[in-house]
Amino acid sequence: MTSASWRRWPFPLVIGTLLGVVLAAVLTACAVPPPGKVASPASPSTVSSVAEVPPLAPAKPARLEIPAIGVRTGEIVDLGLAGDGTLQVPRDAITTGWFTGGPAPGETGPAILAGHVDYKKVPGVFVRLKELKTGDEALVHRVDGSTAVFTVYAVERHSKASFPTEKVYGDTTGPELRLITCGGDFDSSTGNYLDNVIAYAKLVRA
Repeated sequence: MTSASWRRWPFPLVIGTLLGVVLAAVLTACAVPPPGKVASPASPSTVSSVAEVPPLAPAKPARLEIPAIGVRTGEIVDLGLAGDGTLQVPRDAITTGWFTGGPAPGETGPAILAGHVDYKKVPGVFVRLKELKTGDEALVHRVDGSTAVFTVYAVERHSKASFPTEKVYGDTTGPELRLITCGGDFDSSTGNYLDNVIAYAKLVRA
């Protein structure tokens, strides 16, 4: 992926009760689906049967571990919205970012962590995200010293035109986690990946 392609990694964003509107969020090399073109919410057959765990007090994420795919990050950086309404992005291939406009991992709602699949020909922190399986764990170490442990219940790949905005960013009844990167084929003519890979997980212990 070229440095030019890193400037745009768009996908749509719903901030639930925080804003109640659809925004255009940006990560690397995936185009923004047209407003309103989102997949339906998860059907009962795709929702985890893991019992809900009470939410944790607010605390920023510090580090992320996903043992099944060898992820062990350093500092997790804050991602906000740029002046044009797009999502700020991690600074390099190995950095993971947390969208601060949504819940912190462990709070009620879907916490969003995003990272590269690759950058400047360097494998990204989420290069193996598509390999996650149901039951794999993601451990978010938080600045208050606690660790929020999430269990993966689904991993999906969606094209730009069918990004499931409501399913990814919509309200949830308990603490959940979304891990997002690019995927699918890379279009060298535009510098864009054609798809997004999304892992969905629920808090199981802390």
